[in-house]
Amino acid sequence: MFDGFELRFLDGVDGVPIRLRVGGSGPPLLLLHGNPQTHLMWHKVAPALAERFTVVACDLRGYGESSKPPPSPDHAAYSKRAMAADQIAVMSALGFRRFRVAGHDRGARVAHRLCLDHPHAVERVVLLDIVPTLHAFETMNAEVAMGYYHWLWLAQPHDFPERMILSDPEYWWRWHTARGQPPDTFSPGALEDYLACVRDPRTVAAICEDYRAAASVDLEHDRESRARGRRIECPVRVLWGARARLGSWYDVLDVWRRYAREVSGRAIAAGHYIAEENPAATLAEFEAFFG
Repeated sequence: MFDGFELRFLDGVDGVPIRLRVGGSGPPLLLLHGNPQTHLMWHKVAPALAERFTVVACDLRGYGESSKPPPSPDHAAYSKRAMAADQIAVMSALGFRRFRVAGHDRGARVAHRLCLDHPHAVERVVLLDIVPTLHAFETMNAEVAMGYYHWLWLAQPHDFPERMILSDPEYWWRWHTARGQPPDTFSPGALEDYLACVRDPRTVAAICEDYRAAASVDLEHDRESRARGRRIECPVRVLWGARARLGSWYDVLDVWRRYAREVSGRAIAAGHYIAEENPAATLAEFEAFFG
């Protein structure tokens, strides 16, 4: 699935090991996955991207085979600030001080924070199928709350959602992730990795901590950035699934123009899992924007 890529483990901040694959040559491009997946979500586009870029595909802390700090009352270990700092440490260890970034879902939220905290490091960024966390929480109505039910449920105190998921983790993963998706959305090798990781109680706890952080410490950081007038300074390309719900809930580009200085984007013929559902369009967008 990642022919020609090297599997590595490098330390993020505070010595947190991060699983990643590196391949290709050319300008560095960092790929960040969403929930509840791993870096294998990029397997349909990473080999082609490696013909033009040095591709680095990482598991976020808590996901895949990256390290999983235990839950804490302040959820700071799973703040997007901490996750973004991991990626700075990884890219620095690989010798990259400036790079391009693409993030999907939770990975896009990490990419957003990466742009705010480390503007010197990010040349360009693609954000897949999100609006900013702060905007989503501050404007959430009943329709969005029902669609984003997991934001509110996974953020409940430890270990209530963990116990429920771990009663049948594969059922939860398939219901939450694959329900309503075409049967060939997830390749067998990627699906095996996703399910193996979600069977690990530490991964389930980390997923919940990610969402607890989103509803608490991440909002504090986002409000602080807004109060200081910080926006994404580099060019931003926003893509969303035409068959997903984001475009029916929000004027996606209008929202992002409040948070970034230079924004473009469009809907892609896909649901939420754009890179796996429509890799050809994803690859074309990445090559045009990053190239």
